[in-house]
Amino acid sequence: MTLTRASAWRCAAVLTGIALVVTACETSADDEASGSDEAGDPAAAFEPPDLPMLEEIGAGEGELNILSWAGYAEDGTTDPNVDWVSPFEDETGCQVTNKVFNTSDEAVSLMQSGQYDVVSASGDASLRLIAGGDVEPVNTDLVPNYVDIWPFLKDRAWNTVNGVNYGIPHGWGANVLMYNTQEVDPAPASWSVVFEDAEQQDGRVTAYDSPIYIADAAMYLMETEPDLGIENPYALDDDQLAAAVDLLKQQSESVGEYWADYTKEISAFKTGSSTVGTTWQIIANLAKADGAPVDVVLPEEGATGWSDTWMVGAESEHKNCAYLWLDWIASPDVNAQVAEWFGEAPGNSKACDLTADPDHCATFHAGDEEYAEQIWYWTTPIEQCLDGRTDVTCTDYAAWTQAWTEIKG
Repeated sequence: MTLTRASAWRCAAVLTGIALVVTACETSADDEASGSDEAGDPAAAFEPPDLPMLEEIGAGEGELNILSWAGYAEDGTTDPNVDWVSPFEDETGCQVTNKVFNTSDEAVSLMQSGQYDVVSASGDASLRLIAGGDVEPVNTDLVPNYVDIWPFLKDRAWNTVNGVNYGIPHGWGANVLMYNTQEVDPAPASWSVVFEDAEQQDGRVTAYDSPIYIADAAMYLMETEPDLGIENPYALDDDQLAAAVDLLKQQSESVGEYWADYTKEISAFKTGSSTVGTTWQIIANLAKADGAPVDVVLPEEGATGWSDTWMVGAESEHKNCAYLWLDWIASPDVNAQVAEWFGEAPGNSKACDLTADPDHCATFHAGDEEYAEQIWYWTTPIEQCLDGRTDVTCTDYAAWTQAWTEIKG
């Protein structure tokens, strides 16, 4: 199986600097969590800068500056057989320069420079970019392939504000539970195996090494301790955060390793030093291909995850090329290539007929709306409670970062 992700691609999707975002941007970090939108839509409470959208596409300007996660704009450099940028250049005349970012915080900072025409923004960055005026509304009528994007990815809190679209959905995935099929019996159906029951795999539990992992504990508590009143795992008041921290401190006694490099997680499951913990579907696939006896499950409590959106820079000088790229990257064939290479569910509903692996979409649950509705997509915790509460102040990312340091000791 082809190795698809670089170790830092998504390993630190949000960093401490996020907590320093200006208040206007903090207000924008809306309910990018559950597909059910049960907690309402806090984004409706803020007004993004009044920016125009493109009304028609003219001739390409001959140049396009892309800001992307690694693996989203491949030109054959990484692997000569993996190239969807060169055909785009040949067809449109738009010569691509791609800058890879390693974290969402880095992406936000770079977009503020105004140097980039398009960006592949994850849910923990997209609303900050909108509120900061760094990206502009997108005219989806000018993106023919938009019609084939899965409906459950459209008009969501992380890509749409007050009914205005700000980008083209690209791909998505969940942070699932991986376990050693020989050591964990029976097969787990709940996150309890890494929390309350973690001592059963003492020293062999693994967890994602980031403060955002606190949301995983909060999501578990939301289902198992309803008296805490958690309605959104990214909206925690002081008491709720303390409960999540206590759970994670308890878990830490059984954690053998916090992973940030996916190759190390694969190795740990292959050698047996890790037997259960959070992962990505692509990591499980690679671990299986490497001989590890593992399987994955979406636990009954749900999961955290991500959804990415291609957005147009407000200061872009190459908007025609930008829109040509939006349509290109959303086209069935290209979207299929990206999804397989990166290791995610494609955004285009027709892409599943074009993947090299006929089982790719089934493996990654593409088009499975019921599955997607169980995911709380990454977002940045801020003082304005994302669950709509106004009688308390919620904890921000700085508090989560401090708590994470305490959890790991």
